[in-house]
Amino acid sequence: MCCFSRPVDSVSATNIFARSGADGRQFIAYSMTLRAGEDLAMILPLPVKSGSGEKAVEFISLKDYPEFFADLKKGFPEPPPPAPTTRSFGAVSASKLEVVSVGNFEASFVPTVADFARLDERFRLPTGTWEKLPVYKNHGFAVFKLKSGSAKVHPMAFSFPRANPAELFFPTVHIHDGKVHKKAEFDHALYCQRGDTDQFTLLDWDESVRPVGLYMQTSKAGPLLDATEHCYRRRLTGTLPNEDFVLKSEA
Repeated sequence: MCCFSRPVDSVSATNIFARSGADGRQFIAYSMTLRAGEDLAMILPLPVKSGSGEKAVEFISLKDYPEFFADLKKGFPEPPPPAPTTRSFGAVSASKLEVVSVGNFEASFVPTVADFARLDERFRLPTGTWEKLPVYKNHGFAVFKLKSGSAKVHPMAFSFPRANPAELFFPTVHIHDGKVHKKAEFDHALYCQRGDTDQFTLLDWDESVRPVGLYMQTSKAGPLLDATEHCYRRRLTGTLPNEDFVLKSEA
């Protein structure tokens, strides 16, 4: 889910990477191009395992690897244009929550909807928004504080303990104007790697031409990538149902 605590002028070129980790955890990396007129927060609801506590999310800095997604894209070279023809045819708790520095961001983990009261008011969604989204009543929330202006946001990354380790979760629901719409404009590229026990069907996904260790700077990516495995990509563009994307294990 990509939702903002204040209205934004535009959001485009969203990239999301997901991979299963050890002990039922999941990694996510997220980036986009944003234009906003005031300071605000991006809020990502997460299907966190119940009872995980306020330290459940582990933030990962990609400040030194802003080209993470540009490099990831290199595994999917575009096909060459068709050859020209010679024939002519005419002319998308009460205490304050801990705030941590993650690269160029300040970030917090909000364990429950009720805990948003412990955040600065600028970084909450309008009153009543979560009541319209009951699917998130048992979720936790990763909150990243962003500055006003126009910027290509360097990737945000973290891991969390999943409520269901058989699912790989991509936060793709949109709330850009404080309202919940049934459909939204998508301009997303989703990337993933399979974990050791994943049984995801990826028939609609493109596969990288090589393992990521052969074209990514894996030393800058921390624990996000498995250097020995290929990556998979799926594009979501145009007007689509406004919902999160989930890969479910076939096992």
